[in-house]
Amino acid sequence: MIHKINEALKYYSYKRQGIMNYINSKDDLTVEEIIENAEELSILEYKITALQVALEN
Repeated sequence: MIHKINEALKYYSYKRQGIMNYINSKDDLTVEEIIENAEELSILEYKITALQVALEN
């Protein structure tokens, strides 16, 4: 089970980094794009936090 949690953490961290790189590389993001990406980041952060808590228990 720990292996699956670690794999999920790697995946979600990779997705988070991709979104961060996208946001940071663009100078002309619209408000809608910023909001959509922020929502996706928020979801990923919750998932990452939940998986980290699961690893601790």
